[in-house]
Amino acid sequence: MSIFENFEKKLQAEPKSIVFTEGTDARILSAASRLLAGKTLKVILLGEVEAVKKAAADGSFDITGAEIIDPANYEGFDEMVAKMVELRKGKMTVDECRAALKKSNYFGTMLVKMGKADCLLGGATYSTADTVRPALQLIKTKPGNKIVSSCFIMVRPAASGENEVLAMADCAINIKPNEDELVEICKETVSCAKIFGVDPKVAFLSYSTLGSGKGEDVDKMRNACEKAKALMPDTPIGGEFQFDAAVSPAVAKTKHITDAVGGHANTFIFPDINAGNIGYKIAQRLGSFDAYGPILLGLNAPINDLSRGCNAQEVYSMAIITAALAE
Repeated sequence: MSIFENFEKKLQAEPKSIVFTEGTDARILSAASRLLAGKTLKVILLGEVEAVKKAAADGSFDITGAEIIDPANYEGFDEMVAKMVELRKGKMTVDECRAALKKSNYFGTMLVKMGKADCLLGGATYSTADTVRPALQLIKTKPGNKIVSSCFIMVRPAASGENEVLAMADCAINIKPNEDELVEICKETVSCAKIFGVDPKVAFLSYSTLGSGKGEDVDKMRNACEKAKALMPDTPIGGEFQFDAAVSPAVAKTKHITDAVGGHANTFIFPDINAGNIGYKIAQRLGSFDAYGPILLGLNAPINDLSRGCNAQEVYSMAIITAALAE
C-alpha cells in the first residue's frame, strides 16, 4: 500500500475538513470532486456561490456535498472581524481587518483559526507570500518555534517494489537561514518525514565534508549540525557533508565517515534556498522523483501553498498531504 493509499484510508475513517481558497479554479474543482467522490475529505470552497457552481458545471465537476462559502455574504463575518482585530493586537484596525477578510486567503485562514476547518490549501492563483502572511499573522507558529519553514517529500519507485522516500529542506521559504533556524528546520523536517514513513537519517549539506573545505557557510552547517545533534540525540544526524558523502556508502568510506548517516542519508538540510531549490528540482527532473510540496512547517495548523503552475493531480495530492498533517 502506497503512502497516499495509507493517508486516504486514514482520512476516510476520520475525515478532515479542508478549505480551498480558489473555489472557481478548474484544478481545484477537479480535485475537490475526486475528494468528495472518495469520501476522503470534507470540502469547503470559497467564492461567490453561483460562480463556483457555474465553474463546476462548465467543467463537469460533481461537487455535491461541498460547502460553498462566499466571504462577502458570510453570516459570521462580524464575529470573524472581531476575532481578527483581537489577534492582530492593534496592528490592524477594524476596517483593515474587514477589508482583509473579504480576500479568500485571509478568510480561509480565519476559518481554520476559529476551528471551522481543519486545514487550508491555496495559492493556485496567488503567491506563496500571500499564503504565508495570513498564516503567520493568524495561525502563528507553534510554541517554541520562531519561523515557518518548508520541506519537499520526494518519492520514486524503488527496485524492491516499494517507494524510495526522501525529505529535503528548506527549498522554498527561508532564503539564508542562520544556525538556529537550520536547527528548527531540521527538527520540523524530521517530524514531517516520519509522517511519510521515513526513518530519518539527517545530513547537513555543504561543499565541505567534515572540514575538507573552509568558509562561513561550512562553519554554519557544521555548527548547526552539532546543535541539532544535541537537541535530538535519538535521531541520526551527520555533517557537514557533501552530497555524495551523504548518499554513497563508497564515498563515505573513502572519506572516513563512520557515523550512521554517511552514505545512507534520506533527509537533507540545505544551507540556503538556492541550494535547496536547485537540489530538489534536480532530483525531480533528472532523478525521476515526484516532488510533493512545499509543505509548510512550524505552524499551529496545516496551511499549505500550491504552485501557480500546478495541475489537478498535484492539488489532490497536496490536499491529502495537508489533511494528513492535521491532528
